[in-house]
Amino acid sequence: MNPSQSLPSPAEAEALIREAIRPLPIESRPLESLPGAVLAQSVRSERDQPPFDRVTMDGIAFASAAWRAGQRRFRITGTQAAGAPPSALGDPAACLEVMTGAVLPTGCDCVVPVERIEVADGWATVEPDVPVEPFLNVHTRGLDCREGDLMLSRGVRLGAPELAVLASAGLPRAKVHAEPRILIISTGDELVAPGEPIESWQVRRSNSYALRAALAQRGFSRVAEDHLPDNPAVLTQRLATHLSTHDALILTGGVSAGRFDHVPRTLRELGVREVFHKIAQRPGKPMWFGIGREEQVVFGLPGNPVSSLVCLIRYAVPGLLAMMGARPVANETIPLGAPFRLKPALTYFLPVQLERSAMQGLVAMPKPTRGSGDFLSLLGTEGFVELPPGPSQYPTGHIASLYRW
Repeated sequence: MNPSQSLPSPAEAEALIREAIRPLPIESRPLESLPGAVLAQSVRSERDQPPFDRVTMDGIAFASAAWRAGQRRFRITGTQAAGAPPSALGDPAACLEVMTGAVLPTGCDCVVPVERIEVADGWATVEPDVPVEPFLNVHTRGLDCREGDLMLSRGVRLGAPELAVLASAGLPRAKVHAEPRILIISTGDELVAPGEPIESWQVRRSNSYALRAALAQRGFSRVAEDHLPDNPAVLTQRLATHLSTHDALILTGGVSAGRFDHVPRTLRELGVREVFHKIAQRPGKPMWFGIGREEQVVFGLPGNPVSSLVCLIRYAVPGLLAMMGARPVANETIPLGAPFRLKPALTYFLPVQLERSAMQGLVAMPKPTRGSGDFLSLLGTEGFVELPPGPSQYPTGHIASLYRW
């Protein structure tokens, strides 16, 4: 029997992570501090949006009935500025100058932009081929939503559009889940920081920089780092401290079955409950995941750089978002731009470069590495696709889930 058959699939591993994680506490924070946070309340409109018939172009406003009666020249009798109380059109044969964002004056029902008129001696002449109809260039009241309509639901991650909606609802603060305090821990005696003297048998510590960059790109700001040696006593002491001061630990290295892979045993001794160890995938099969006594989340990523980055994006990022109360989102999908043969009977994560095809639009071109330690091959790629277990030939056009770096 294939040992991989007893291991969870990537989808099963992700489900186990989501089931084990409990969202962090809810806190009220000011609007300016909310980019990237996850909403923990529902938000309803405080009034109609827009709250009035809103002018969308600088120009003149008049009654379309006058246009239908054949009038093309209008006397300008006043100006309606944005932010000013609504004016009224006293003469149905006249017009008012209007500015973008202003209230549509009473008695007017259309707007012609300034580029389509000529103004002289207080009169505006409309070009003859301008299409004029009721509510031309007017964003009518309540078109977007009505007072009391649900605009945002809990579980939504807040970006620029969502923050604009919160502000439009008149909320100076909102309830959100706390952002996790994350610690990235590199393990291994062979690792040397950039800028430090290095021996021929050592390697540079690079994983922590890649992982931190990937988290920063996704809006995680409470991220710190540490480096621990392959020493059980030191691991025990430092991991105990880190578990007491952080919500999520992301370790790289020391999770496989080697003599110096002390991380799983040390975590178990510290009371971290193992949820799973190893996933039926390549690269990144040795990945470890557990939950601490105080609901801390611990991801044990393989030490090889390709495996580490793939596992962070495929599992740790969704897990961290779940800690913030975020709803799961549908995976991005993309067709392969060239065939690819998959040999291992495991799910395969294939780095890809995105290109535009005349026939298919955006496609993923396979860019396989020379192994999970070959991080140089990731240069020029935009992410990886997930291919189900082989052996199988995946043809051009095969639709796969895409995960971006």
